[in-house]
Amino acid sequence: MTNDLEVARAAAEAAARQSYGKLIAFLAARTRDVAGAEDALADAFAAALERWPQTGVPEKPEAWLLAVARRRRVDAIRRRLTSEAGRDHLRLIAEEIEARIADEDLHDERLRLMFACAHPAIEAGVRAPLILQTILGFDTATIASAFLVSPATMGQRLVRAKSRIRETGIPFRVPERAELGERLDAVLEAIYAAFAEGWSDPAGTETRRRNLATEGIWLGRLVASLMPDEPEALGLLALMLFAEARRAARRNAAGDYVPLAEQELGLWDGALIDEAETLLKHAAAKRVVGRYQLEAAVQSAHTTRRLTGRTDWAAIKQLYDALSVIAGSPVVSINRAVTLAEADGAAAGLSALDELGDDKRLHDYQPYWAARAGLLARLGKTREATEAYNRAIGLERDPAVRRFLQARRAGLAAEE
Repeated sequence: MTNDLEVARAAAEAAARQSYGKLIAFLAARTRDVAGAEDALADAFAAALERWPQTGVPEKPEAWLLAVARRRRVDAIRRRLTSEAGRDHLRLIAEEIEARIADEDLHDERLRLMFACAHPAIEAGVRAPLILQTILGFDTATIASAFLVSPATMGQRLVRAKSRIRETGIPFRVPERAELGERLDAVLEAIYAAFAEGWSDPAGTETRRRNLATEGIWLGRLVASLMPDEPEALGLLALMLFAEARRAARRNAAGDYVPLAEQELGLWDGALIDEAETLLKHAAAKRVVGRYQLEAAVQSAHTTRRLTGRTDWAAIKQLYDALSVIAGSPVVSINRAVTLAEADGAAAGLSALDELGDDKRLHDYQPYWAARAGLLARLGKTREATEAYNRAIGLERDPAVRRFLQARRAGLAAEE
C-alpha cells in the first residue's frame, strides 16, 4: 500500500504540474466561477489521493480529475441553490457533465482565462497575481512574496477579484485587437513572474516551483504566436530565452552558485541565444520601445561576452537609464546601481543604492542587501559590508546562494 500511495501521489503531482491551469480554465470557462472551479479541483485531487492507491492510476488522469471536479461542482451548487440564477448556473454545469470526457474534448482555455483575469474590471494590481494563481496554481504566500505584500493582503485581493469575475460576468475570450493592448501588460507581467519564480529554483527542487520557468516560456510562446506583431510579447519571450540559455552555467558540478561574471561561457545554450536575438530584432523593427525589449537588450549585451570576451557596461548603463524612465521599479534601480558601479566605480553605484534607502519595500529584499554588501566591500567598508551580508544571508531562500554570500562575508574577515 505504501508503494501504491507513493505512485498515486507522484501521478497526482504530475497532473497538477501539467494540467492545473488547463483544468481550472476549462471548468470556469462557462460559469466564470474561478473560486468554485478551484474548490472542485482541490476536491478532485483529494479524491485521487484516496482512490488511486486502491484502484490504480487511471489511463487518463486529467480526464478523471475533470469528471470528478465537475461532479463536485454540481453537488456544491445543488446545496446552495436558492434562486433562478442558481438554477441557470446548475443547468450550465449539467450540460458540461453530459459532454464526453476525453483528452481531445478538453480544449485549452488558458489564454482566454488569462485575459479574463486581466479585464479592466479587475483591480490593476491584482491582475497578474490572479493569473499566476488560476493558471499556474501558485499559492497565496508565494504570490505575496513575489509582489512584496503580506499573504493576508494578497489573499483578500485574490478573493475579491474572483468574485468580481463571477458577479460581473466577465467573458472568457481573447479580446478583439482594438482592446487587446490594454490587457496585455498584465498578461505579460504574470508570465514573467511565473518564469522568474521558476528561475529562482534552478535545480527544480521545490515542488511548487518545478517547471514554472518552462511553463512561463510556454505561455510566452503562446502569446507571441497570437500577437506576432506585438513587440513587447516578442521582447518578453526573448528575455526569458536569454535567461534560460544560461541555466546550465548557474551552478557548478558541486551545485554551488556561479554569478554571471564567472559563468563558463561554453555552457550557455547558443541555440536559445540565437532565437532570442532573432525575436529581439523583430521586436526592434516595430520601432515601439518597451520594458521587456529593454530588459532583453540588457541580456543581449551580456551575451556578447561570448564573442568579445568583455562586458560593455557603458551600453548596459544606457539601457538601464532608459528602463528607469519607462519602467522604474526597485529591481531596475538596484540593477542600474550595480551597472553604475561597473561603469563608473563602486562609489557611484553605492550612491545610487543610497538613494533607494527610504523605500520600505527594500528592507526585506535580498538583492538590495547583497548588492549593497558587494559595493561596500569593494570600497573597503568591511564592518558595513559584513552587516549587509548578514542581512542578505538571512533573507536568502536558496541554500546555494546563501553559501555564496557566506563565502563572500568570510572573505571580508580574511582580508582584515
